Amino acid sequence: MATAVATISDRARAGIYASPALLPGVPRTPSDAEREVVRDIMQEFSQYVNWRSTFASQWEEAAELILPTSRNTFFYQNFSWPGQKKTQQQVDASGMLALHRFAAICDSLLTPRNMTWHALAANDDYVMKDRATRLWFEKVTKILFKFRYAPNANFSAQNNSNFQSLGAFGNATMFVDAFDGRDYGGQVGLRYKAVPLGETFYGENHQGRVDRIIRWFRMTAYQAVQRWGLANLPAGLRSALDQHSQWLFNFLHCVRPRRDYDAQRIDARALPFESHYVSVEGQCLMQPGGGYRTFPYSVSRYDQTPLEVYGRGPAQMVLPSLKTLNAQKRTFLKQGHRAADPVLLVADDGIIGMDLRPGAVNKGGVNSDGRPTVHILPTGNIQVNEKMMDMEKAIINDVFLVTLFQIMVESPQMTATEVVERANEKGILLAPTVGRQQSEYLGPMIDRELDILSTLTNNGVPILPPMPPRLREAGGNYEVEYTSPISRAQKMQEVSATFRWVEQLSKLAMETGDPSIMDRFDSDTAAADTAQTMGVPESYVADDRQVMAKRKARADAQARQEQIQAAPAQAGIMKAQAAQVKAGMVAPGGPGGQQQQPQGVPG
Repeated sequence: MATAVATISDRARAGIYASPALLPGVPRTPSDAEREVVRDIMQEFSQYVNWRSTFASQWEEAAELILPTSRNTFFYQNFSWPGQKKTQQQVDASGMLALHRFAAICDSLLTPRNMTWHALAANDDYVMKDRATRLWFEKVTKILFKFRYAPNANFSAQNNSNFQSLGAFGNATMFVDAFDGRDYGGQVGLRYKAVPLGETFYGENHQGRVDRIIRWFRMTAYQAVQRWGLANLPAGLRSALDQHSQWLFNFLHCVRPRRDYDAQRIDARALPFESHYVSVEGQCLMQPGGGYRTFPYSVSRYDQTPLEVYGRGPAQMVLPSLKTLNAQKRTFLKQGHRAADPVLLVADDGIIGMDLRPGAVNKGGVNSDGRPTVHILPTGNIQVNEKMMDMEKAIINDVFLVTLFQIMVESPQMTATEVVERANEKGILLAPTVGRQQSEYLGPMIDRELDILSTLTNNGVPILPPMPPRLREAGGNYEVEYTSPISRAQKMQEVSATFRWVEQLSKLAMETGDPSIMDRFDSDTAAADTAQTMGVPESYVADDRQVMAKRKARADAQARQEQIQAAPAQAGIMKAQAAQVKAGMVAPGGPGGQQQQPQGVPG
């Protein structure tokens, strides 16, 4: 989508970076340069709103069935009263349950809290040979995880919300910023915000990467003063502030590449991405133009159709099944109601006003022959409807990855080889879709986190340690190495191939009786690599020194056992020799008949 950034004059851009003289309590008047920037942002925003409206209709339909809390949030200026009921259209909850499981699966595969799911390393193998560099990356990784999972960061909860949005609508957005510790004793850290899809409007560059976002959000006048100060509050919001009004006003946050970027400057124009907060009601900027060194929004898209900016998620793929299951559940409930409280059929002159209370007596319910005069209206075959519902549920569980994980749970008697094979198959199936989140969602987020941490200090001490000399000479370039379960599952092909190879070698050695066939197998290397691929904790794996000590102890024990087993034979030999000496058959000195001189005594 073409951008209107080029329409802003350089004079206007220069004007928005100058901080005006503001007096608290006195409404300010936007300058011409500021109004031009606001008009440009509003024009770009209107284009995004128009082009996204078709997607919004689909998201609204999916939200009605599996995530009703997001209903009525996808169109600009939509409003829902707090506490408003949103589950009127939902009859069956199977899709909602599958969505929650999908979010849990994504979290456990990509970002499990109980493990270090990624590491950092230099993108140059030569640099990584330096021990100081390896230790620096290890320390920085620990610092990053410490701040990411700090209580103030709120990463886990926001990340789970994003995975739910990804499953329901195919898109998710995470805003990463420095923690505002002004009201928390000056604490420093990171802060994460899962931006609702209805608030985000994307724009791509020529390479298909999201490089601009306009976020629409609402705040009260009181919250706006907290965020930007009283001096920046538009005149139209002053009365709402004075009256303690809880009415929500509209704001936009526009982040896009800076057209006048100049790395040599010392003001905001030295930042690659420009940032503007706009008051829609006030038609003004809420603060002088700012920016970011790294893109603050991490965007995740599940699957993308050509010529479309927004993604499509699992719910869009099985929307027909979700709607069918909802309709089938209505019929199922009607059938169940009729079966439990049936419709009664009587003749025109039959019993009238039946008493359906327990223990009641209804005269005329049977004729003189004992045949009932009251019949039940057939309700249809409820089992057929139930089977049809199960078919739709299976499709929904498949696309939300639930069935894939049930296989492992329902087959607890699998051998180790079968487990490896299943894990390998799981990695192959998940790699194209879930694996995309590493490059598009987690990668930019990690870059943003490190950028923020590099600017933070704690009591004047930088959060990150200084780079070692070799890494500094290499420009500090790094890469992310993912160690999450999905990454390991993708590598399980090597382990699976190794298991099959060893199994075939063992069979061949048994059939031929030639154990030398196993000499080709390097068990030490295979054991270490397999443990690393399968995610075995390092503390569980013995190092080379421990392995040598175990092997020496085993060899010593074997030698002692051989001595114990050989002792009876040696005793018999000594006894026979003693008998020969006593009989004069052999000289006491030995078979030669000469006495052996004690060692060290001259003859």
